[in-house]
Amino acid sequence: MTEQMSHADARQQASTIVAQMTLDEKINQISWKQPAIERLGIPEYNYWNEALHGIARAGVATVFPQAIGLAAMFDDTLMQEVADVIATEGRAKNNAFTAYGDRDIYKGLTFWSPNINIFRDPRWGRGHETYGEDPFLTSQLGKAFIRGLQGQAKYLKLAATAKHFAVHSGPEGIRHEFDAVVNDKDLYETYLPAFKAAVTEADVEGIMTAYNAVNGVPMSVNERLLNEILHQDWQFEGHVVSDYAAPEDVHENHHYTQNAAETMGLAIKAGLDLVAGGIEQSLHEALEQDLVTEAEITQAVVSLYATRVRLGMFADDDEYQQIPFEANDAPEHTDLAQKTAEKSFVLLKNDGILPLQKDALKSIAVVGPNADSVRALIGNYFGTPSEKTTILHGIQKAVNADTRVYYSIGCGLFQPHAESWLAKEDERESETVISAQHSDVVVAVMGLDSTIEGEQGDAGNSQGAGDKENLDLPGRQKQLLEKLLATGKPVIVVLTTGSSITLNGLENHPNLKAVINVWYPGVRGGDAFARVLFGEVSPSGKLPITFYKDLAGLPEFTDYSMTNRTYRYYTGTPLYPFGYGLTYTKVKLNDPTVTVDAKNHLATVTANITNIGNVDSDEVVQLYLKNLKSKQATTNPALKGFKRVTLQAGATKTVDFELTATDFEVFDKHGQAQIDSGSFTAYVGVSQPDEHSVELSQTKPVSIEINFE
Repeated sequence: MTEQMSHADARQQASTIVAQMTLDEKINQISWKQPAIERLGIPEYNYWNEALHGIARAGVATVFPQAIGLAAMFDDTLMQEVADVIATEGRAKNNAFTAYGDRDIYKGLTFWSPNINIFRDPRWGRGHETYGEDPFLTSQLGKAFIRGLQGQAKYLKLAATAKHFAVHSGPEGIRHEFDAVVNDKDLYETYLPAFKAAVTEADVEGIMTAYNAVNGVPMSVNERLLNEILHQDWQFEGHVVSDYAAPEDVHENHHYTQNAAETMGLAIKAGLDLVAGGIEQSLHEALEQDLVTEAEITQAVVSLYATRVRLGMFADDDEYQQIPFEANDAPEHTDLAQKTAEKSFVLLKNDGILPLQKDALKSIAVVGPNADSVRALIGNYFGTPSEKTTILHGIQKAVNADTRVYYSIGCGLFQPHAESWLAKEDERESETVISAQHSDVVVAVMGLDSTIEGEQGDAGNSQGAGDKENLDLPGRQKQLLEKLLATGKPVIVVLTTGSSITLNGLENHPNLKAVINVWYPGVRGGDAFARVLFGEVSPSGKLPITFYKDLAGLPEFTDYSMTNRTYRYYTGTPLYPFGYGLTYTKVKLNDPTVTVDAKNHLATVTANITNIGNVDSDEVVQLYLKNLKSKQATTNPALKGFKRVTLQAGATKTVDFELTATDFEVFDKHGQAQIDSGSFTAYVGVSQPDEHSVELSQTKPVSIEINFE
């Protein structure tokens, strides 16, 4: 493996380049749309590109499952492989675009991904862009994604940008003026760990600031978070970019400063390098008013050009420049997208109906607003799939030739009409019920898509600004499901969603035989689902978020305290817990052991897992740690390890987890990490160790004491 170019070497080269620029040229380079400097032979460059779950908004590319679906795999190795493929496609596109002279938005090598915010509230519309509600899981998957994007060679393959720093998870409608009030314990325990890991362990090249303020100070000018924590404490060496038009918010919406010049002066001093927006020219006025120095502006530009140097833009020995256009959207990449989809599906309920037996199936009804929806495959921040297999199409391809597949859209996703506003409302309901009555089994594909949950201004639910008002099935979907269940036919509900959703008790209806969450499963979601439906592969995903029964007991959306939020602090009984997901087999955990290095607070926990069923399957083994004495620990045991294992029927594997001192730390009210207890219980299982998780999974974890005293 070639050693990657150091930040110091890159900054030295960048300093030489920037030293040749005039003041006007340097200020121009603070813009996300850097103009060319022809006299220096520097071409224009656009920093804005997206790679949330594939190269986005730049034409044809492989569309992987949405980020929340990738998180449900609980597989950091596969996550890095996915990101490496995304980086290959990004380079393939960039090499071709630049050779053609096309250097527009979404065509560069700096990618504003991943989104490693904590999905703390199920109403947040952008939660499906994240890796869920847990800081440990988010940290591990974020690191893997960043490493995959940035590569292992001398130059960066792509430059990853972790966003949105910091304490950002809605509401979308007020994000431009919202002040996220957070105490230091929650800040350091929940909101910052994934960003710290991205910087100190994955060497992420970019950080994007959030729109919101934190404790009264807008993030684009937040001296404490940008300068003290990010740059000084964590020794971040890359560049910092604002979210789009976030600097403008500082004076226009937060009213924290009087004008753009004051904003830009504070932003550059705090550690912002790149303006995604349009007020960088205010730096001229800021200079005249002594709000910033030319040396500080120069350092910002050096940071930006150091990234370009590390990307090999000024080199002739960058191996990634040889990646051909044919590497984009390659067949093996589509195969990987299908593989990840298969591993992301979470089986929430199964009364024994799954997997379906093809040979016994004479007819099947595939119905619902998302049964034939491409939008439900691709989530948001997506590329253009060159091929796409909806759930309906996947089933149609997979069934036996003499099996009849009935299809009906059933109802609109959230509208009272499914197709024609000239008809009476619910105009496709009768067709759907009739289709069910003529079938052996009903597959009802329901839920959401990114027109309902997403980013403000991007999602279609302008009333909610992308956020959800509740956890219910929208529109007439529940009504349709009730009528399908009333037919007496066995019903399998397939949920396409990126967030917690409830069927309002219909989960327990005797005719509802199975529930499976497929998230937004990507380009070949239908093929992947058909393989799971008919038992060619066992589902093995786990929930990276809590599915709540309703919003009762949850704090207000605008409350950023972690009290009664997420599985670590929630005191109620959820509908489906974090970490939960069934397979087509049964496993048993046994023989836990632990070795302890008390002096250094190290421990290795091992356990055996045996597939006691008759179906080969992956399983995700999870380790949760409970602090037995600390009053500062999380309310419930917290995830500290996970490993995906493949188990043939009857096979046993030994799984080991290495715990370091960090895993045993708690945070006090000042945000200081400390180990204030020597007594812990480690639980190893396929879910959380609580009674509800064990009841649902029908698998007991094993536990063992860890004692440092």
